[in-house]
Amino acid sequence: MDKRINTVSRLLSRFRGLIQAGVTLATNIHLPNFAKGGIYQGAGKAVCVPGLNCYSCPAASGACPIGSFQSVVGSSKFSFSYYVTGTLILIGVLLGRFVCGFLCPFGWLQEFLHKIPGKKLSTKKLKPVTYIKYAVLLFAVVLLPVLVVNDVGMGDPFFCKYICPQGVLEGAIPLSIMNTGIRSALGKLFTWKLAILIAVAVLSVLFYRPFCKWICPLGAFYALMNKVSLLGIQVDQCKCVSCGKCAKVCQMDVDVTRTPDHAECIRCGKCVGACPVDAISFRYGLGVTGNKPAQSAQARENK
Repeated sequence: MDKRINTVSRLLSRFRGLIQAGVTLATNIHLPNFAKGGIYQGAGKAVCVPGLNCYSCPAASGACPIGSFQSVVGSSKFSFSYYVTGTLILIGVLLGRFVCGFLCPFGWLQEFLHKIPGKKLSTKKLKPVTYIKYAVLLFAVVLLPVLVVNDVGMGDPFFCKYICPQGVLEGAIPLSIMNTGIRSALGKLFTWKLAILIAVAVLSVLFYRPFCKWICPLGAFYALMNKVSLLGIQVDQCKCVSCGKCAKVCQMDVDVTRTPDHAECIRCGKCVGACPVDAISFRYGLGVTGNKPAQSAQARENK
């Protein structure tokens, strides 16, 4: 069983890029709509995709969970989005931040940009900045749309409208290229969000997944679910030799041998591939052991 788990874990880690590309295509499968300048409005739009993917993208086959939540919370007809919240909790319990590592199109884009040759900067000294995404989740996604409303009780989707760069990339830009009416209506808000998109793109070349680490409210929600998610990382302390290779290869600044269920772990599996003794693997289910901090080889020899 352990051998089979290790084999599956290494395969997931090895082919993660292909999985990310496939998920991006699956969530934006209506590609002819780019040429038409229209948005797919079929039944699929009633279903939330796991990752950050703009509803207004011409090719989008489903709805972004953050956008769906805000459209309901900001409406005068509803007081709370039970369906979207339930969907988010379900995905969070089943997968946690595995969604960020494998199923998020915008996360994949940031990783792609980070592969551009050039100087790369570490984010280890910027760990306090990771808490910003929780503030974005609380204020821009939940509180402001509920509390700041117009005369008819409608609230703006603050995150989607003023912050989310994915909306500009997938929605505003392709639609404005093909639709003269939309292009003529572009103004200061588009310029502001385009500046955010450019900033995120530039930072993605320098830093590994800066939007995911610092801003993304969807990542913040899944991070809160990491400790209770069924899918996680396990470390076999009997095999671990404390070589430190897993911590060195982790670009999310997580020491998996100490905190395998850390909120910043996106379950990318790089630690799985880096481990020379197959001590690290994915695990799924409740009651799985092996997640205690590993003892060093020297400590085991001294016993």
